[in-house]
Amino acid sequence: MNRLRLLLITLLLLPIGFAQEQTELRIAWWGSQNRHDRTIQVIELFEELNPDVDVIFEPSGWNDHWTKMTTQAAGNNLPDIMQQDYARLQEWVSRDLLLPLDDYMGSTIDNTYIGDASLAGGMVGDQLYAINLGTNSQTIILDADAFEAAGLELPSPDWTWAEFEEIAMTLQEELGIWAIGPGLYNDQMWKSLYMGYGQWSYDDSGAALGYEDDAPFVAYLEMIQRLIDAGAMPSRAEDVAEFQDQGVEAIPLVAGRSAMDSIWSNQIVAVWTAAGEDRNLRMWHLPRTEGGQSQNYVKPSMFFSITKNSPNPELAAEFIDFFTNSVEANEILFAERGVPISSVVRDGLVPDLSAAQLEMFDYLARVEADSSPIRPPDPAGHADIISNVYEPIIVDQVFYGQIPVARAVDMLRREATRILAQNQ
Repeated sequence: MNRLRLLLITLLLLPIGFAQEQTELRIAWWGSQNRHDRTIQVIELFEELNPDVDVIFEPSGWNDHWTKMTTQAAGNNLPDIMQQDYARLQEWVSRDLLLPLDDYMGSTIDNTYIGDASLAGGMVGDQLYAINLGTNSQTIILDADAFEAAGLELPSPDWTWAEFEEIAMTLQEELGIWAIGPGLYNDQMWKSLYMGYGQWSYDDSGAALGYEDDAPFVAYLEMIQRLIDAGAMPSRAEDVAEFQDQGVEAIPLVAGRSAMDSIWSNQIVAVWTAAGEDRNLRMWHLPRTEGGQSQNYVKPSMFFSITKNSPNPELAAEFIDFFTNSVEANEILFAERGVPISSVVRDGLVPDLSAAQLEMFDYLARVEADSSPIRPPDPAGHADIISNVYEPIIVDQVFYGQIPVARAVDMLRREATRILAQNQ
């Protein structure tokens, strides 16, 4: 009897005398400060609902995120959950760093209200490695008041690059500001340019470039150089000094220093918040080549993946389910990463959407009605090509005036072909 009494007393005292043991869950993502703040609030909500869990979070900017993840992968120290990008998913799967999620679907991760198309982007081969955090597409964001001040009507939805250049020059001449920010020479625009021809930067096998004619890319880069020379777009030096590696809150359009900018649709929330809710901003399709098809495609904005050596994969899957399916969590996230993939969540958000979110939801509906099919994830050599060929040659050497455009594009072809062959 004395032993039983002692045991009961001990059990009663345990919650008072000892802290509850917690399981740590690490999560890493990239994004703007707005995304960081919203994600941290959702993490705090998850911890309130799960007091035995301590979520360690590691937010970064885009470049720092991938540097950190690569370093942690080399040291076998990746977080349980990492934010993943469509362009890099294939590479991380090929390195055996991500855990297939198929066994969690329909059980830990509820997919009752998620369409198959919303999950397809996270498939590599016949397995699911990533959960889409929102649908997304590239967009040119327009300051409608700036267009009016310049005496211009908003362009047609299927405007061409020739019309874009004419509009940009007029905006600069009439307003004395940049027509557009510095994003036009990034690698996503290279890929989308060829999508307008029914092609892509890589072929479906990932073993070679997906196009044979370099002339469209040469013409596109020469157009950018004309815009820079005319003062209609920041120079490369101005980009590096003021905008590179900054959040989208720093793009020129936010401060009224440009009339247009190129962003991903999910970034509109951060941009509009930083610019001020009284701004009259609109989201527009990418321009296209004369007679070409849409250069837009509906893309998973980003994913959550569970890393292969996570010590707590079941708990990681529970967090992803909460992030994806909880209306309460998504009232905090508020579609900042893109249009949610759960129909229940989408319906729950509509009555409270801001002007930015309503514009994003409307824009994605327009893109879905006029878009090109999504292509397979980029091959394993993509990151090497971008970091060691595209950015130093196309972005830096061309737009610092060190080499001619045609020579740079030829160098891109030769070096990319070599890298792709090495990764087969």
